[in-house]
Amino acid sequence: MAHVKRKYNSVNKSKIAQGKKRKKQIHLIFSPRAAAYLINQKYNKHYHYNHLNRTNVEATLVILKPSAIGRAIAGEVISRFEKKGLIIAGMKMIQLSSEILDEHYAHLLDRPFFPRIKASMMATPVVVMCIKGKDAVQVVRAMTGVTNGRNAAPGTIRGDYSMSGQENIVHASDSVENAQIELNRFFKPEEIFDYTPSGLNYRYASDEI
Repeated sequence: MAHVKRKYNSVNKSKIAQGKKRKKQIHLIFSPRAAAYLINQKYNKHYHYNHLNRTNVEATLVILKPSAIGRAIAGEVISRFEKKGLIIAGMKMIQLSSEILDEHYAHLLDRPFFPRIKASMMATPVVVMCIKGKDAVQVVRAMTGVTNGRNAAPGTIRGDYSMSGQENIVHASDSVENAQIELNRFFKPEEIFDYTPSGLNYRYASDEI
C-alpha cells in the first residue's frame, strides 16, 4: 500500500508541475486577459468542445450526377462540402433505376423532356450523400448554384463546373421536409451515421450548435 501511495503522490506531483508549466507558457504567449481566460477554462479543455447539438443540425441529400462521375470530378465536389465544414454522414455509389427516378421526379413525369432526364441520370452510377450541418439545406443549395450552369454564379459548383441545365453536376434537396423524404428514398437508417467530427470548435462557435 505504501508503494502504491508513493507512486500516486509522484504522479500527482508530476501533474501539478505540468499544470504550472502550462500556465507559465500561456502567460508568455497570450495577453494577460487571454491567459486568464484560458487558465480558467482549464487549459482550453472546455473551449475545445466536442459536443454536437443534434437539434440544431439539418440533414440534406446530395446526388453527384453522371455529369460529375463521367467527368471524374466527384472528388473535387465532395472536397468542397468537406472544406466548407459540412459533415458527410452517409455516402454510397448506386445505379439509379427507372422506378426510383419516376418516384424522385414525380413532378416531371408528364413533361416532354422527362425521358431525357431519366436517360441522363442512368448514364452512369451516381454517388448519393447525406450531408449534415447547421442550416445544411440552405448552405448546400447556395453552394450548388442555380439549375442552369450557364447562369450559375462563379464560385458555385454549377458555376464552376457546368455549362448545362441538365448536365449540372449535382442534385440538392430544396427544403428540410423534402430532404427527409429524399434521404429515406435513397438510404436505409443504418446507412446514415451520427457522429461528432474532430475539430468541431473550428467549424462553429460554441453558441451556434
